[in-house]
Amino acid sequence: MTPPPLFTIGYEGAALPDLIATLRGAGVTLLVDTRERAQSRRRGFSKTALGLALRAGGIEYRHLRSLGTPPSLRKDYKMTHDFAVLSFGYRFHLATQGEALEALGGWAQAGQVCLLCYEAEPGECHRSLIAARLQELALVGEVLNLQVEHHQDAAAIFDALPFPTS
Repeated sequence: MTPPPLFTIGYEGAALPDLIATLRGAGVTLLVDTRERAQSRRRGFSKTALGLALRAGGIEYRHLRSLGTPPSLRKDYKMTHDFAVLSFGYRFHLATQGEALEALGGWAQAGQVCLLCYEAEPGECHRSLIAARLQELALVGEVLNLQVEHHQDAAAIFDALPFPTS
């Protein structure tokens, strides 16, 4: 049996309606938030508001905090901007996350899963390391990195939905 594909996406510079429209267009059924802290200064991208918006858009939301970048690694990366160093440390962290990786692989078997983090470029984000590890474990097949596209009618449809976005 061929392992299922896995999507990834970053919300850097994206509007929430466009993110949801992009996910829906790709057939994503579950968005897995891989941020250690699912908080954002950007309206609509914190855990509760994002979960409500996705649910209203027909997409399930789960936060897998254990797959987030540990604070010490984030702090070092913020100072050095050296992704190779972050990757090295994060791979050690990932080696301790077997249960979360197995759960993620199971979810991918059940539907179209997409990993979310902030960075628009997957090669500069820990979600690419998660995806690579899932491939190594044969839990997922092809990894498809989505780029948020601007959808002209997304904002109007989104504004009509009955939920808070702050």
